[in-house]
Amino acid sequence: MIEPSIVSNASTAGDERPRNEYPVRAIGDVLLPVVTAQGSGTVPMFVGGCTASERATRALVVLHGRLRDADAYLRSTLRARAASSAHDDATLVVVPQFLASADVEHHHRAHADFLHWEWTAWMGGADARGPAPLSSFDALDALVAQLADRSRYPALREIVIAGHSGGAQVAHRYAILSAAPEPCARLGVPLRFVIANPSSWVYFDSLRPQPDGGFGPADRAACPDLDDWKYGMRKLPRYAAATQDATMLEHRYIGRKVVYLAGERDCDPAHAALDRSCAANAQGPHRLARARAYYAYLRARHPQLRHTWFEVPGAGHNAEAMFLSEPGIRALFGAHATIDAARAADQARGAGGADD
Repeated sequence: MIEPSIVSNASTAGDERPRNEYPVRAIGDVLLPVVTAQGSGTVPMFVGGCTASERATRALVVLHGRLRDADAYLRSTLRARAASSAHDDATLVVVPQFLASADVEHHHRAHADFLHWEWTAWMGGADARGPAPLSSFDALDALVAQLADRSRYPALREIVIAGHSGGAQVAHRYAILSAAPEPCARLGVPLRFVIANPSSWVYFDSLRPQPDGGFGPADRAACPDLDDWKYGMRKLPRYAAATQDATMLEHRYIGRKVVYLAGERDCDPAHAALDRSCAANAQGPHRLARARAYYAYLRARHPQLRHTWFEVPGAGHNAEAMFLSEPGIRALFGAHATIDAARAADQARGAGGADD
């Protein structure tokens, strides 16, 4: 265990760096070892909820956004739990933290074997800069394997991997590339994915939304990287070296349990954290448009699609608003979970947690 360090990441006068390019204030005090043939490293985590491993029946893995503020995401998720009919259930909440190189450099007390990435490379599953070239998806594989281990969590019945914004990009792409759901299902611990307000999506061909509401070939001459990962299926990351068949990956993804959450007001084309690259802009002008288009795209390709879609009324680009909503509660804690208005109002008064 390590004791978390606290530092300010407020900008100084004249410092115009993006918000995500400051060291994190806190590093998680629970350590996840990640060991593969590529090497090994450690990912810090924040943990809450039902931490008694013998009693936990659901593991809720929440993925932070671009600020890497895993502590804020833990607080937001626990507020959602407290506001729901699941407030006293046996849900374990785990928030792994994908550190930037600057985080490790700043926190001198941090372990030397902490995996660390370029600022946002972990969102697409790229390999860490050190201490070994491991993907954020390798880390999730290690965490899922630990949670599905019956000797550790004998009562576990479900693993939910949920993300907002940058974390939703991780959840979406991991759901496409990971081979973990099938062995987990055989162990009686199915995986479910919750994807809320990502900046971009993975398309399985070169069709993109058109002004008339349909789909047509995108202009690859104007946007040469349109079909490259993390927007398409070309140039997949090293993590996917053994599974390069795009058709197989698509059909596997379609068969998985996926819930989409889209904020009704997440429609600002100038949002500071919105991906405005050529490949992202080809998917729509803002997150809500991109989410609607992607869901329509999947339904057009797979009329029997069983993924679930919710638009969250009144919610913008804010994890608190998304997860402290009726659809958010159901997505995180199960279809039978409900929100208690009085408890939700009480939790909202103490809000101010995760957004990016």
